[in-house]
Amino acid sequence: MENNQEKENLTVYRDKSYKCGIDATLAVVGGKWKASILWHLSQRTMRFSDLQRQFSGTTRKMLTQQLRELETDHLVHREVYPQVPPKVEYSLTAKGTTIIPILDQMCAWAREHL
Repeated sequence: MENNQEKENLTVYRDKSYKCGIDATLAVVGGKWKASILWHLSQRTMRFSDLQRQFSGTTRKMLTQQLRELETDHLVHREVYPQVPPKVEYSLTAKGTTIIPILDQMCAWAREHL
């Protein structure tokens, strides 16, 4: 009985099981830039070059990887416009907006305690 109950309390993300919701959440929004990307996109839709200016400490490859993972997790929407030169915009999905109150609380905590 206890083993079944433990299995019911597991969260599975990318083929890995998590007993703690915090660990599962951090698996999705953790990473050096993901939370900041989400916060910036909560302010407005942004082109890749706009995001790159915000994160001058990262490489183009790393920013692309973080955005792709957020897109795979359905937190970010990538819109490609068929024009030359290509235009790509990023925005939050409805699911992505649900993490913003948590990020706001993290910002408030930092202002108060750091």
